[in-house]
Amino acid sequence: MTVLVQDSGFTADDWNEGFVALGAANDTDALDVPSDTDPADIPLCSGLQMIRVDFPSSADGRGFTIARALRLRGYQGRLRAKGHVLADQYAMARRSGFDEVEISDELAARQPEDQWLFRANWQEHNYQARLRGTGSAPAPRG
Repeated sequence: MTVLVQDSGFTADDWNEGFVALGAANDTDALDVPSDTDPADIPLCSGLQMIRVDFPSSADGRGFTIARALRLRGYQGRLRAKGHVLADQYAMARRSGFDEVEISDELAARQPEDQWLFRANWQEHNYQARLRGTGSAPAPRG
């Protein structure tokens, strides 16, 4: 079983259509994409509603690159990270373009919902916004 993490916390998975492995079909509703995929090789056909990118290890950040590249190519559908994404990486996942993270029940037990919710304010308090002067970080003293 798996747990779906969104900004509101742990939620039930509402996707019932299944996934097709990348390269197995040209026109599908949902694709499963391995972490070593070149983002340019992912077909963005008109019926594609969901792309799920695998994270085989929490130390493997290629999925973040894939998400960012897909969003830059114009993909507006649902984008899901799956696998070994840690609560500490949730803000990075959201900033790179993921809508949600799918984790195992075991990981959810080790990192409960409150740890994910702590990072759900991913749009605020980031160094890039502070550098641009657009974040809600406190003004420097002095």
